[in-house]
Amino acid sequence: MELRHLRYFMALAEELHFTRAAERLHIEQPPLSRAIKELEDELGVVLFDRNRRGTVLTSAGVVFLQDIRRLFTVLEQARENAQAVAAGLRGSLRIAISDGAIDARLSAFLARCRAEEPEIEIRLSEVPLAEQLRGLRSGDFMIGFAHTADVGDDIRAEPIWRDPLVIAVPARHALLAHKKVPLQEVGIHPLVLCDPHACEGYCRELTRLLQVLEHKLNVVEEVSSLDMMLTLVGAGYGIGFLAASKIPVCQRPDVVIRPQAIDSAVITTYLLRADSSDLSASLERFIVRLRDSASG
Repeated sequence: MELRHLRYFMALAEELHFTRAAERLHIEQPPLSRAIKELEDELGVVLFDRNRRGTVLTSAGVVFLQDIRRLFTVLEQARENAQAVAAGLRGSLRIAISDGAIDARLSAFLARCRAEEPEIEIRLSEVPLAEQLRGLRSGDFMIGFAHTADVGDDIRAEPIWRDPLVIAVPARHALLAHKKVPLQEVGIHPLVLCDPHACEGYCRELTRLLQVLEHKLNVVEEVSSLDMMLTLVGAGYGIGFLAASKIPVCQRPDVVIRPQAIDSAVITTYLLRADSSDLSASLERFIVRLRDSASG
């Protein structure tokens, strides 16, 4: 079994069409067919069913594809690490960010990491929560940050930062009569909320907070960015929610920030990682440094 066989298999498994897979690999179809036959003979299993309707993976093929994807992820990591060492680095940490879980504390922490271990490359990817979880399970990401601990039994969620959830209100609004806004008062006004596809974990936590309200929420818009939420709030479309840590970046004359009257209205930033993952020395130092910064 050679890497060539595995690359050919993965291309065919993803295309499920011999001609398209051969074109993707820049080879003719007969060598592809021979390689798949050699691989099946080596394994002693049938990986593909071929019939009039096309080519489909067998149950054995589905399982084999999952394992081969993990293998190529490891190979890609090995390539990146070798290149990093050749460039004078000691390796890289691949980190996923979801739910808009970015603030000044993360920036300051990453700056500290770069200062203390400049030879470690830190690569950030901003992705939806579902993609982050898939990446943590497959090994594409080493760790991640998100606003929910509802991530499955195979992912560890460690709370890092906790922030009060505050209210963004138009500059002229009845709620400004309150120094601290009661949650029941919030629920009777039009709301500008985050798009659950863009900030899935954050929306889960906000839904838990709002589920105590007795009447149906009047959600007038769902937005994918803080800037859009503030723009609509400032224009008077409704009111919105944000973490208190975001207040310094949302100072606008047409929006006023008010705290909520209940202490339980908080949003937590969690550090996520696969439960089965082994920590490299550099990743372990990163996590210890993060805990220190969070407690300091």
